[in-house]
Amino acid sequence: MKISFCLITLNEEENLPRCLKSCAETADEIVIVDCGSTDATREIAAGFGARWLVHEWPGYVAQKNRALALAQHEWVFSIDADEELSPALRSELAKLKATAPAPEVGGFSVSRCVFYEGRWIRHGDWYPDRLLRLARRNRGVEFVGGKVHERMEVGGTVKHLSGDLHHYSFKDAADHWRRCQKYAQLWAESQWEAGRTAGSLSPYLHATLRWCRGYLLKRGFLDGRQGWLIARLISREVFLKYSHLLELQRNQHRTSNIEL
Repeated sequence: MKISFCLITLNEEENLPRCLKSCAETADEIVIVDCGSTDATREIAAGFGARWLVHEWPGYVAQKNRALALAQHEWVFSIDADEELSPALRSELAKLKATAPAPEVGGFSVSRCVFYEGRWIRHGDWYPDRLLRLARRNRGVEFVGGKVHERMEVGGTVKHLSGDLHHYSFKDAADHWRRCQKYAQLWAESQWEAGRTAGSLSPYLHATLRWCRGYLLKRGFLDGRQGWLIARLISREVFLKYSHLLELQRNQHRTSNIEL
């Protein structure tokens, strides 16, 4: 069993060494599709023997699918530059490569564990964030989704790996909130294009429910101060998502009235 590790990048000199170091011994090939880095990303990739392609940014789904299409081996592992294989996951993948999965197995999912403001987050909405990441190419593996929160899909049986995929997603809470605002706008645009609408109370209702789910039902409070910050910012992001969606509806309504 040989595995191609596939990444997309843009100015990832800070994260990429950690990522590639974690998968260097496991990878039979590393494929990187970049969309115009101006830092040392390319030099770092070359140091790990990665195959490199520059391609103009078409969106997350299309760019990640391009990386998968360039893979030469039967199995592909999609990993982001701000992620790394934990020691337990590396060990598990080494054993898997030695034994080879059964033919009916199309892929494997992993739990992603986020390092946030000095702490590994193991409760709330963020854990276990189980994602399909290792898949067999001849089972029709591809990324699907909107402008944000893309996901990998594959045919066949999907089994679970027990080792964590470590995720260094945000520098701090301020960085988290900046990205929340970006993702909220992209989410609203995707939902609007798909024909979804929202009611006037949707921002309040969805934000409240998300906070209750993450902080109370999923025990985000067990992650201490960080758990509180995460629950608060996630609920604010949800509020913003539906607020943007409402604004798109109102803009459409105003445009329709002007045309009439």
